[in-house]
Amino acid sequence: MLPDAHVTQLTENTEKNLNDYLIAAIVGVIEGLTEFLPVSSTAHIRITQELLGVDRESEYWKMFAIVIQLGAILSVIVYFRSRIREFLASYPKGKSGDRLWWNHPLALIAISFVVTAGPCFLIDEKIGERLEDLNIMGWALIVGGIVMWIVDRMFSSRATTQAMENMTLKQSLVIGFTQIFAAALPGTSRSMATIAGGQVTGLSRTAALEFSFFLSIPVMVAATSFKMLQFILKSETAISSHEWSVLAVGFGVSFIVALIVIAWFMAWVRKHGFTPFAIYRLIAGAAVLIWLA
Repeated sequence: MLPDAHVTQLTENTEKNLNDYLIAAIVGVIEGLTEFLPVSSTAHIRITQELLGVDRESEYWKMFAIVIQLGAILSVIVYFRSRIREFLASYPKGKSGDRLWWNHPLALIAISFVVTAGPCFLIDEKIGERLEDLNIMGWALIVGGIVMWIVDRMFSSRATTQAMENMTLKQSLVIGFTQIFAAALPGTSRSMATIAGGQVTGLSRTAALEFSFFLSIPVMVAATSFKMLQFILKSETAISSHEWSVLAVGFGVSFIVALIVIAWFMAWVRKHGFTPFAIYRLIAGAAVLIWLA
């Protein structure tokens, strides 16, 4: 028979492992629900981890929160696979034959990505510090909600570009710059920034949302891959099989939930505006600040 100390240790390890899987599943659900809604997945994951008692100093859990976003990104590729094939087949002239290599939708996505990626890479360390600041997230939720409400009310009826196929270089540049603010201020929401930036430049709600989805693919793949590589290089020990399993659970759950959310959100935006999400951000931001106080 095993000594009592060994039995106790095995029991504690089993409980910890099960708890890790539960945390991974819950955080995966939150990631899938919030990655593409304009409510800030970063803030929601950070708050969820705080409520679940996740170790704030753990480099693994910091990496986990970022890498499971790949599951949500994979859902974009799956959902928009037909549109992706269309864009690839029509490059560089576009379906109507009026595009050039630099203003085809694929080129505009790449341009927005480059505009965002350069500055974000330079301020990566500062961004990492702010990811832990719930005060910043609370205020960013509130300010972002106000901005979203104003932009949606003022510009939704003035849209001049109804589809991604008709976007301009100027629109892609503006959207790329707005994403920098979203990255620098956790809680702002990448989705909210791209949608608002698109609406201000004349994109319809649907076109702005669709471009936001497509732009998320290179942006999030680059960001998550970079963070994963950083973790592997800095970590003194290799990722254990248990940690890989926990990461797989979070990845899988975020993929499934995000796929459902994308389908619902596209249908919602075609009939409604973003006002409910703006109101939610105000309530959530106020709740965070009150909780901290």
